[in-house]
Amino acid sequence: MYDNDHGILVGYDGSMTSREAVKWAERAACDRGVTLTVCHAWEPGSAGPPVEPEHQDLAEASARWMLSTAMPHADPEAVRQILAEGPTARVLCGLSAGADMLVVGSRGLGGLTGLLLGSVSLQVAGFAVSPVVVVRGRWHPSGGYVPGHIVAGIDGSDGSDDVLTFAGTEAAMRRVPLTAVCALADAPGELGAGERLAEDFERIVTRWEKDHPEVEVHRHVTGRSARTALLESARDAQLVVVGRRGRGGLPRMPLGNVAETLLSHAPCPVAVVGT
Repeated sequence: MYDNDHGILVGYDGSMTSREAVKWAERAACDRGVTLTVCHAWEPGSAGPPVEPEHQDLAEASARWMLSTAMPHADPEAVRQILAEGPTARVLCGLSAGADMLVVGSRGLGGLTGLLLGSVSLQVAGFAVSPVVVVRGRWHPSGGYVPGHIVAGIDGSDGSDDVLTFAGTEAAMRRVPLTAVCALADAPGELGAGERLAEDFERIVTRWEKDHPEVEVHRHVTGRSARTALLESARDAQLVVVGRRGRGGLPRMPLGNVAETLLSHAPCPVAVVGT
C-alpha cells in the first residue's frame, strides 16, 4: 500500500480520547506497513491567558513534553513526531494532504463537558484532504466485547465507491465481514427512485465483490433512514464508514447530516471518506 509522507497521521493532545486515537492509529499503521505520525498542535495561550514573549520557550517546552507522552516507549525510527504551532484543526487538515489517513479522538481537552463531539473532530471530518477516522466507542476486545464487522453506508452517490473501497480494505485486513447498508427512505421523492437506488446499490456492491472474493459481504437494504439504519448496524461493529456528504449533499456542505449524526452517536469509530 502506498505510504504518503505522514502515513497514518494522528492528532494528540493528552486527552483520553486522543490516547485511544493513538492506539487505533498505531494498529492501522502496523496493518498497512506504513509510517505512524503523531502530531501535537499548540498555540501560545490556547489553554489560558496569552503567553508573554519571555515565556514563549516555556510554553513550547510544555507542548513538546505533551507530545512525548503520546508513545513514551516507541522507537523514534518507527514513529514520527510533529510539534506544530497553530490551531489544531487547521494544522491537521494541512498535514492531511500528505497522509493516507487522519485519526482523531471524538473530543479533546478543550471540549466542553457533555459535548458528544469536539469542534476539532467536526472540522477535520469536514475539511481534511485524506479520509478521517474519529475514534469513539468500542473497537478492541474488552469487557466481553469482541470486535465485529465493518459497516459501509452505500447510497449510490459519487462517493460510494470510495466508501466501499475503504470499508472493504478494513474488513480484509481484519478478516471480518463487510456489511453494506442501503437506506431507501433517503431516496429522492420521484416515482421509482427507491428501485433505482436499490439497483445502483446492488451494481456497486456486486462489482466490488467480484474483485475482492476474499471478503465476506452482507447486504442490508432497508426502508429506514440512513441514520437509523447505520446506527443499528453499528451496534456490534468495530467501524462504520460513510461518505462526507452522500446523496443529496450540497457541494459547499463540509458534512452531510448522516455523517454528523454518526460522528456524534455511533457506538464505534467512524470513518468519513470522499471529497
